Amino acid sequence: MSARKPAARRSPSAKGKRGRKGGSGRVLLKWALIGLAAALIAFFSLLQAVRMGAFGALPTEQELGSIRSEEATLILAEDGTLIGKLFAKDRTNVRYKDLPQHLIDALVSTEDARFFQHAGVDGRSYIRVFFRTLLGRDRSGGGGSTISQQIVKNLYGRSDHGPLTIPVNKMKEALVAQRLERALSKNDVLVLYFNSVPFGENTYGIESAAQRFFNKPARRLDVLESAVLVGMLKANTAYNPRLHPARSKGRRDQVLELMHERGHLSRAKTDSLRQRPLRLDYTGGDALDLYGYFNHQVEQEARAILREAERRTGQRHNLEKDGLRITTTLDAGLQRMAADAAHEHLAAMQPKLDRELRARKARAAWERGTPHRRSARWKADPMSAGELYDHGGRRLDSLSHRDSLWHYHRLLHGAVLIMDPGSGAVRAWVGGNDHRYLPFDLVKARRSAASTIKPFVYAAALERGLQPCDYLDNSRRTYGAYDDWAPDNFDRDTTEGEVALWHALARSLNRPTVDLYFRVGVDTLRTVLGAMGLPTKDADKPAMALGATSVALHELVPAYGSFAQGGNRMPARLITRITDAQGKVLYKAKSGRPVRTVSTETAAGITAMLQRAVNEGTGSALRTRYGLSGPYAGKTGTSQDYSDAWFVAYTPSLVIGTWVGAHDPSVHFSSNLGTGGQLALPIAGRVLRAIESDPKRRKRYISAFGWLTEHPISMDCAPVREPNLLQRLFRRHDQREEPADQGERKPGLLERLFKKRKDG
Repeated sequence: MSARKPAARRSPSAKGKRGRKGGSGRVLLKWALIGLAAALIAFFSLLQAVRMGAFGALPTEQELGSIRSEEATLILAEDGTLIGKLFAKDRTNVRYKDLPQHLIDALVSTEDARFFQHAGVDGRSYIRVFFRTLLGRDRSGGGGSTISQQIVKNLYGRSDHGPLTIPVNKMKEALVAQRLERALSKNDVLVLYFNSVPFGENTYGIESAAQRFFNKPARRLDVLESAVLVGMLKANTAYNPRLHPARSKGRRDQVLELMHERGHLSRAKTDSLRQRPLRLDYTGGDALDLYGYFNHQVEQEARAILREAERRTGQRHNLEKDGLRITTTLDAGLQRMAADAAHEHLAAMQPKLDRELRARKARAAWERGTPHRRSARWKADPMSAGELYDHGGRRLDSLSHRDSLWHYHRLLHGAVLIMDPGSGAVRAWVGGNDHRYLPFDLVKARRSAASTIKPFVYAAALERGLQPCDYLDNSRRTYGAYDDWAPDNFDRDTTEGEVALWHALARSLNRPTVDLYFRVGVDTLRTVLGAMGLPTKDADKPAMALGATSVALHELVPAYGSFAQGGNRMPARLITRITDAQGKVLYKAKSGRPVRTVSTETAAGITAMLQRAVNEGTGSALRTRYGLSGPYAGKTGTSQDYSDAWFVAYTPSLVIGTWVGAHDPSVHFSSNLGTGGQLALPIAGRVLRAIESDPKRRKRYISAFGWLTEHPISMDCAPVREPNLLQRLFRRHDQREEPADQGERKPGLLERLFKKRKDG
């Protein structure tokens, strides 16, 4: 038996090492526990500080219980059609009954699977985020915020607290979310979420998103559409179905798969839906751009109404946040007719203007004189790509800086205003070519009135007792007191003699109109213009009678409306009613009070003469070119050098005014293509033709002048009367003289001779 080997003796150093290792482990554990305790103390101390309001007061349960999301104010046409929104954030609220069940299922399955089990904060989700997202680096695991926490973030945002920003904001959201769910039912929480969640493009809430991307209310969304919108909530720009359709479809299919996993869709149904293509009916802001100019005016008027209401009642309403409903006078169908007519006509006329501008080298002259040439961008002339407006609509293009400036400089613009003269209700308002890119409203822009001012000079004459069969001097005269001014008729005719007053207006003759101006007198003319709501500052200048004064469509159209209504002018109105989001009436328009402008006999005389202008004068294209049969009265207008083209027509139920020109009066036709009959009348002709083709609107707007039968107007006289020898002799003498003042003519030679005899 062999002897045992003695056990190896451990060295003191090894034993010390093991002891030190065990000791250091205990030390690390000790410090870890101390650190954990400190972290817990810090966490709960910070939580208590947040709860006590050290980082800002938290909303109370009472405040949360009464919370209501901001809501866009809706602008409605007369028939309730949505034509615009006013908002700080584009939001239209829905009720729980408006939410389809599959929309709720999609949201809960995707954003908060345990929504109906937790009380605002889901502890399990934090554990999932910690192990799966943070440790496992699996970003598909999602975040830990519940639907209620997301609501709090959407409504209250996040504040900057330096290094503590993230933990403080998360604690705030958790605490407020718990209070929210104590104050509201689960259904109310869902409604609040759907009304506050952002979808990008400055769109908030499911109702606005449904309208924008699918052109339907939220209650009519199908499963696929609901999945698309819920899918956007993860990243509303990255999954925007208009901008990134492939990415959006992938996210939509992921939402459908989650709905299957939560038991809301069968396997077969899920697979079938995922095979369907992505379909949109995107409206965006474009659908409402048609009404942009009108809506801007409505906004201004609504603000004034609400300020007055606040002054009277002390109750304040926020136009961008309170979800008001503004019902207007607009006929949405007529607005579309007017806009289409303007765009179609301008698209046809712009190439013709471009040819004339090229022929006279207008661009070179513009470049020599434009102040832009001093800028650095002009000298560099960089190319840039972007969206551009032309008469075909908006298009993407690349242009140099100079080309872009010239593009808009040489552009024709058109404006249309249509009003019911009996009530003053505005039925259509087209303030320009495109409100988004060209926001300046040309309905309110004052331009040279041209011959559209003549009917008011003739109205002043009828007020003074002249009649349609009185004769006016049509001879060429030079007015030395006015810098040798020698007005001529538009067609440069050499006809001498006299013309009947009705014929002078129907044919828009200049010489007889100036003769009439001096017969009428400044005081009478100024009185009539003032009553019509037209500017009077140029009434003392005879050139004013031919249009040398500025006027805007919004002034001209109601003025012509006074002729349509027998001498009563109704001020234009845009708003009929304003209610709050619950339907309570805040404002209801009263019937306007008409302003007496001229006598009924005068209005009848002007209307009868302007009907002849349509039937056989400057407005006859309504009959010959557009085949219209309505009892229209109308007047064209063409300013100096064709810079402004006008046309106004009316019936007892409708006044339509059109203007066409460039922003810069130096950009214009140099041929008769720039006349009111060629450039402005066709827009009205297209609109009136569309109205006559629509039985409902024809009955509403194209009515006969029944009241004219009570005021018969005699125009049974020759349009032209040749002067006899004696008249020619004395007219030749009188042509060398001028009126003594703006209101009276100097007596002729015969008058002075007879006066001398009488005095002698």
